[in-house]
Amino acid sequence: MANLNAADQTAIEKVLAAEPSFRRIKPASDAVGLDKNTILHAGPAFAKPADITRPILNSAVVALVYEGVASDFDSAEQMILSGEAVLNPAQDYDVVTPLAACVTSSFMLQEIADSAGDGHTAYTPINGGNSAGAMRLGVRTEESLELVRWLNGQFAEALSGAFGDAIPTLPIARTGMEAGDDCHGRTPAATAALAAILEPRLREGKAAQEAAAFIKESPSYFLNLWMASARCMLGAASGTNDSSLVIGSGGNGAEAGIQVAGLPGKWFAAPADPPNHQMPEDIPADRALGAIGDSAIVDALGFGAMAMNLAPEQKKGMLHLMPDGGLELPGLLLAAVHPAFGDLSLCVGMAARTVVESDRQPVVSLGVLDNEGELGRVAGGVFSTPMSVFRDAITALEAA
Repeated sequence: MANLNAADQTAIEKVLAAEPSFRRIKPASDAVGLDKNTILHAGPAFAKPADITRPILNSAVVALVYEGVASDFDSAEQMILSGEAVLNPAQDYDVVTPLAACVTSSFMLQEIADSAGDGHTAYTPINGGNSAGAMRLGVRTEESLELVRWLNGQFAEALSGAFGDAIPTLPIARTGMEAGDDCHGRTPAATAALAAILEPRLREGKAAQEAAAFIKESPSYFLNLWMASARCMLGAASGTNDSSLVIGSGGNGAEAGIQVAGLPGKWFAAPADPPNHQMPEDIPADRALGAIGDSAIVDALGFGAMAMNLAPEQKKGMLHLMPDGGLELPGLLLAAVHPAFGDLSLCVGMAARTVVESDRQPVVSLGVLDNEGELGRVAGGVFSTPMSVFRDAITALEAA
């Protein structure tokens, strides 16, 4: 495990004290005060509308039509490119969103709240399941629009009726890890555990039964909730003076970036190459988009590619995409064994200082999207976060 200075030790203690729970769902307008012309996306901000990567632009277009701000896809795109509708990083609102998925004010957000610690709260949209129209895939289709309408309408209404007691997410993640999940690229066991909790609450009426079936048949459903849980736990350290603990991480397809506890809300970003991947033979290699998605926060916490040793199927399928010595990274870069996973020896918490001192780039397991926004997800891969973002964060902390 990494040695920490006093500020980073204080920050990791706050993270370890957090107990995230799935509490309820609510519209983004209520949850984070989002107005109808603001669209949230993964990763750091785009400098100007012309820089928006095509998959995120596609999802933003679908979101605006769903919102009723635009009547069709073409007019929605014009609103975005003209600056009439504004894109902002989701993590700046304590929202995390996967791959190219976007959020507007009427989207229903799943709320994860810290029932211990400092009570930090984070949000995430509803996972789109296995559909080819899932918004995270960044495709601009009627299928995607109809799925968004159902998820944020009938499905969300049914799910809202399933809440009484909050649902702690650490035990669910623990169940998943015991069964070989990494809680990022692989979450079927954790999703099954969540479905078992929700199913008895989703039996009254056809809509509730359809919602239960959708969750059960969507092996990645838990991922969004675990992303928000990671943001919730790491957010407990936000504002810790002089701490370089990474509390935010993500990519927008053009740049990848991090946030650190001592400078909350400030992104440190660098150009993002595509994750290391193996493209199918029938797809041109140059169609791979750069690293994208707020799910990188899961690996920054210590799961995903940073926990590949504990996920046999992920290790079997992805090890060849890891950098040399990649399996050594958790022991070098992560700060402390999490008490909820103690006998698994799973460590969490990554300080930028540790990354720079070790001169080893942390890794993230990410889906690879088609950069033209037509084919959706084309591969899975492993991304090495640029060292420059950690150096820049330390420089900024020293200046502050």
